[in-house]
Amino acid sequence: MARIRIAQGDITEFAGDAIVNAANNWLKLGAGVAGAIRAKGGPEIQAECDRIGPIRVGEAAITTAGRLPAKYVIHAAVMGDEPASYESVRRATRSALELALEKGLKTVAFPLLGTGVGGLDKEKVAKIMLEEIKAAPDTLEVTLYGYTPEDAEILRRAL
Repeated sequence: MARIRIAQGDITEFAGDAIVNAANNWLKLGAGVAGAIRAKGGPEIQAECDRIGPIRVGEAAITTAGRLPAKYVIHAAVMGDEPASYESVRRATRSALELALEKGLKTVAFPLLGTGVGGLDKEKVAKIMLEEIKAAPDTLEVTLYGYTPEDAEILRRAL
């Protein structure tokens, strides 16, 4: 089982191997986590996304992290050509974890996927994501970020 930590704050400050972006399948960095990544990481992240995308909902893609402290951004597509769903959160979480393992990454940070623009219930999303993360090998350390203290508490209760 992957080692799991809970943190509260801005995921773009994470200084590990990768942060996960709650992405759309066109890989357009819009609002929420994606907007913060675009603003703080710089235009090269969107330029890389433009070369890669689109991908399917439920899939993940990886780019460098520009000016962010992390080395990479894993873009986990939870919506786009179809609305965010609990199943797309499950598939996107699994795809992001698989991509991190393929790349040999050791430390990855996730936000709550699909709960901002996607509008999904945070408690249900936390449970689904934790099911997938717990299935990952113990070579991976995953930090789940709650942006607000309330989000971090939801993650603690789900864990």
